Amino acid sequence: MPRFAANVTMLFTEVPMLDRPGLAAQAGFDGVEVLFPYDHAPEDWATALAGTPLALINAPPGDWLAGDRGFAAVPGQEEQFRESFLRGADLAARLGAARLHIMAGVAKGPEAEQCYADNLAWAAAQAPDQRLLIEPLNPDDMPGYFLNDFDQAARILDDLALPQIGLQFDLWHAARIHGQAQTVWERHKAHVSHIQIAGFPTRNEPGGGGFDLTGLCADVDQSGYDGWIAAEYRPSRATVHGLAWLTALKARSALIGA
Repeated sequence: MPRFAANVTMLFTEVPMLDRPGLAAQAGFDGVEVLFPYDHAPEDWATALAGTPLALINAPPGDWLAGDRGFAAVPGQEEQFRESFLRGADLAARLGAARLHIMAGVAKGPEAEQCYADNLAWAAAQAPDQRLLIEPLNPDDMPGYFLNDFDQAARILDDLALPQIGLQFDLWHAARIHGQAQTVWERHKAHVSHIQIAGFPTRNEPGGGGFDLTGLCADVDQSGYDGWIAAEYRPSRATVHGLAWLTALKARSALIGA
């Protein structure tokens, strides 16, 4: 059965951050993910989660307002990358986060790719028990981001050949980058270790855009996939009033798994 997580950075914004995991659990989600959980103490997060599984966090990206988007592929910023990764890995371990996303940063060219590969291999060695992720981000939302193509990401993963590092498949970014998210899923699902869904083209409640969410759930159920399906979208109304998609997918998944 698929497990559904709420991205509480984007969902349930009607209440303060630390109140969102409890509200997500009440609304029917099996877990939560948080993009950057560094503004609150780990102890406060542990209290807020109250046993709710944490599907994913990102490693610290640096100074977001100054343009930082992570450091993994940025030559010359290896020290910043290592500090960022170790902080993220420590928090992931303390909170039991299933996945830790490593942001590549703004960079381009062969030197950046070599830096990226070296840093990913180093990170995997530092936290051998932590599942790690890389995620292509579309250039409209993230100008200059190094990892901006799913074929590129798959090639890098194949070259690294480290099962600990997987692909973060975000339906929104896949559609923005390649046009057809369904095609991206079919081509690269063997690499996927975490899934994020949203409606397309509005990035509101999941559904539409030619992507078969029921088929996705069936693939997840039948493949032995051990990750999460996370809702990362911009609610078009109060989050709790727009969850018919979750109820429907859970019901269909129950039928598929019966």
